[in-house]
Amino acid sequence: MHRRLIVAFLTLAVAIIALYGVPRVLMVADLVHASEQQYAKRMASMVGTVIDAGGDAAAVDEKLLAGMIIYGERVAYTAPDGTTVTTGADAEPDDITGTSVVRGGGTVTFTRSGEIVNERVSKAVTPVIMIGVGLLIVATVAAIQLARSLSRPFLRLLDTVREIGRGNLRPPKQSLGVPEARAIDAALRESAQALEDRLRREHEFASNASHQLRTPITALRLELEDLSLWPETPPAVCDQLDHAVREIDRLSDAIAQLLALARGDTPGATTFEPLAESLHESAARWQAQADAAGRAIRVARMPDGLGEAPAAASQIIDVLLHNALRHGRGDITIDAERRAEYVTVQVGDEGRRPRGNSIFQRRAHRRSDSAGEGIGLALSVELAESLGGHLLLDGSSTTTFSLMLPARG
Repeated sequence: MHRRLIVAFLTLAVAIIALYGVPRVLMVADLVHASEQQYAKRMASMVGTVIDAGGDAAAVDEKLLAGMIIYGERVAYTAPDGTTVTTGADAEPDDITGTSVVRGGGTVTFTRSGEIVNERVSKAVTPVIMIGVGLLIVATVAAIQLARSLSRPFLRLLDTVREIGRGNLRPPKQSLGVPEARAIDAALRESAQALEDRLRREHEFASNASHQLRTPITALRLELEDLSLWPETPPAVCDQLDHAVREIDRLSDAIAQLLALARGDTPGATTFEPLAESLHESAARWQAQADAAGRAIRVARMPDGLGEAPAAASQIIDVLLHNALRHGRGDITIDAERRAEYVTVQVGDEGRRPRGNSIFQRRAHRRSDSAGEGIGLALSVELAESLGGHLLLDGSSTTTFSLMLPARG
């Protein structure tokens, strides 16, 4: 903006100076040429008067004529008998000439050197050019000052926007002299206030939901543990109760991770667990639902050295398996491979690949009994990126998701 204002102001100034200066220079040059033309005619008439006053045309010689001219001038007298007496500078094509008829007979031709005329033109137009240059310098200084004055409020607005982008939703107020800048600043602060209110409500909701859920979950876990310790409880039921307790613990961890993600933290990024075991456990958790739907979950043979992955990755695998069971077709396969410091987990089914990547976008407004809330994959993408990885949809004809995560071990 600063440069554009300077260029616009200077362009306007140059145009105004040119519209004034060019015609002025041409007019001054024409006046000088007209003055020199009149001078040549007067000098020719004066020489003719001197010759006529002498009364003897034969007495006219170069010495007489040389006494009436100066450097850069030339005079020629043509007598009635046709003889010509000439003195002065050599004739040039751009010379200015004046002619006069002598009353006693003959003609006088006076010539003014074009070089001298051009020097006089230059001296006459130099002040006009200097005035134009001076005006251009003044316009440049004024343009710089004006550009700084007009752009300063918007640069301050840029600082305000950066503060909001860094998370400071209440940036310090600044003095803005331009009304448009003040209006933009007011709109930015209103938007920041609305954003702050919304974030506060979302954080409060996340905290309240986490607190309200943890209390009954803890009570339920204690009851299940107590029930599993009863002597009257059969071993098979004890195993199911232990499994339910573990799932409740997973639910508590998921709630804690979602709350941390809502606060901008990176949940589960520092806790690692063996990836191969985690994939088999995920498959086992969803196998009952797959059997009920007449489908199978197959875990490919894990290569050696697969290592460990962030513990929160199991939440993403659960979302992918749930998505495959609900929206996919055929059997579900889980595969993994290690490349350098990253591991790639693929979860696919035999259903047709969705078009584009719109499935990763939040679409809570499309909620239905079959489609769900529409935020599972979007949340998984955010969780994967918070862990330093990526969640992608492969380009194969069937639906296959690839989860890339940092690994160790």
